[in-house]
Amino acid sequence: MERKWWTLLASCIAIFMLLLDVTIVNVALPSIERDLGANFSDLQWVIDAYALTLAGLLLAAGSLADKVGRRLVFMLGLAIFTASSLACGQWSLSSCSGSSDSARRCSFPPSSSGLPETHRLKSAPLHGA
Repeated sequence: MERKWWTLLASCIAIFMLLLDVTIVNVALPSIERDLGANFSDLQWVIDAYALTLAGLLLAAGSLADKVGRRLVFMLGLAIFTASSLACGQWSLSSCSGSSDSARRCSFPPSSSGLPETHRLKSAPLHGA
């Protein structure tokens, strides 16, 4: 398989992981409402805070990628996101309350670094740029 198709496949997988991460927040809303006694307005704030943080980190990751390289930012973000997601999964299996919070905090910034880089990485080999 040619290199451009591997790049496209890696980009598609990264976008899928990012969209899955965003979907998890929406799926967790009923649990947040039930466990914390939140009302509809509070849940809107959760979504708004998540979206605003994601947008800010997307801009920062894109700027960082322009300075140090797209591939480095993409690979580093993907590695940290994968490791912290595995830590969250391990926590949910073992029910250790302390490690989950830090793992979730670590997984969000790297997940946002993947989106701007996937579009740039996949378009370069396919368009010959």
